[in-house]
Amino acid sequence: MPPSIWGPKIISLEEAEVLKERAEAFLRNAEGLAGEGIHDLAAFNIGQYCQLLLKHKLLIKTGTYPRTHSMMRLLRELSAISPALRPLLEDADNVLYLTKIEDAYIGSRYLPRRYEESEVRGMLRFAKEVFRGLVGGI
Repeated sequence: MPPSIWGPKIISLEEAEVLKERAEAFLRNAEGLAGEGIHDLAAFNIGQYCQLLLKHKLLIKTGTYPRTHSMMRLLRELSAISPALRPLLEDADNVLYLTKIEDAYIGSRYLPRRYEESEVRGMLRFAKEVFRGLVGGI
């Protein structure tokens, strides 16, 4: 059977759906872990949620995404084609949350860093109320 011109797009749409489902699962997991007082892993899960949601949107918009864990890089690439995301990169408070969440990927996996409940609650609030609203809306 000859390859279909639709084949790669179908695979990309399937991958995009998996990314979105996993992102939402990481967010639910972060909420549960935060509720149990497991702040280090909650912070990691918030970072995974943000990364995967950005990769999902990039895949939908461009057909690909960079293989990186840098939320800031992913966000810069996505904001270049979706200007509605610029407030995430232009507002100092947003950048502080983004870099804190990005750092949680490394800190919670490789460093003896403990996250405070208030930090994780702030990151979770940002991810749900600001990040999801802007990124999910494009």
